[in-house]
Amino acid sequence: MNSVVLIGRLTRDPEVRYTESQLAVARFSIAINRVPGRDGQDRGADFPNIVVFGKQAENCERFLTKGRQVAIQGHIQTGSYEKDGRKVYTTDVVADRVEFLEWGDRSQSSSQGSSAGIPEGFQAIDDDDIPF
Repeated sequence: MNSVVLIGRLTRDPEVRYTESQLAVARFSIAINRVPGRDGQDRGADFPNIVVFGKQAENCERFLTKGRQVAIQGHIQTGSYEKDGRKVYTTDVVADRVEFLEWGDRSQSSSQGSSAGIPEGFQAIDDDDIPF
């Protein structure tokens, strides 16, 4: 199975539901900017739907909010269903791994300044302080 890696920002808070066997399933979408054209013009963004299962889904619900940056590793899955007599086709990215590129509890707002998204006990540093 081929794997994809996507980096983007959540367009909405994760929605978590549980299966009959109590397996957590989180759903959200991310915004991924397209590479600018040769003329430097903005070419827009894509908004893939992401599906996450199990403990990772619960962690997504706990730590992710709209606007947070994540890296998703997973695979593309297509499907279809009937709605009002019409066939609707779906495409989702099923995440095998979700990396939180920005941290913090959901109660923290990403607009709190430079300390937003930094785990307790850590401090922000400037890029100039990084030796590589």
